[in-house]
Amino acid sequence: GRGKYSILREGSVLSFQTFIDVIVFPDNERTEFKSTGIKTVQTNSGDSGWIFDGSAQVLNDQTPEQVEGFKRGMRASLDNLLRGYWRGKAELSYVGKREAGIGKRNEVVKLTYKDDFAVEFEFSATDGMPMKAMYKRLNPDNEDVKEEDRYAQFVDVQGINTPFIIDHFTNGMQTSRINYESIEFNKNVPNKIFNKPANIKELKKDVKL
Repeated sequence: GRGKYSILREGSVLSFQTFIDVIVFPDNERTEFKSTGIKTVQTNSGDSGWIFDGSAQVLNDQTPEQVEGFKRGMRASLDNLLRGYWRGKAELSYVGKREAGIGKRNEVVKLTYKDDFAVEFEFSATDGMPMKAMYKRLNPDNEDVKEEDRYAQFVDVQGINTPFIIDHFTNGMQTSRINYESIEFNKNVPNKIFNKPANIKELKKDVKL
């Protein structure tokens, strides 16, 4: 996927970046962000990950907390639900209908993992399209934080209805927006793009598939 990523606070855009995102399920992802010519690369593969900070020109391994955040995001993703990578790791249950505005209701299903991490997904009761995903996480103060992804602007890509806008909310406040400009499925992706490079010179060029 390619597009633009915005970080928001109280309705205002704090930062704005273009991105290239490559995912190979179930647990590989490489995202390259670029802002004012400065590149940041965040890559995960299984239980490991690395980050290139273009402004400081440093390449570091991800912290355990960053790797855990990546894993949580993958488990809570719509793709993970629809592709069935949760099978054998979680149980799927039907929650029921939920109000979704005036005259609107959503059907709700829930994935509950063996470690009790749970994600609820809402689908429109009218046309069955995915509307949102919701889960809770603990912050450093051991307090519950509510996270929510809302899906919009569906586009038919290779026969797949795909959300081109994903708005993220934390405790009810919007914190970011992903706005895709293009998405391709089933590309041939070489495993080497997820490997940590020997030096930062290899990261000067954008990833190409």
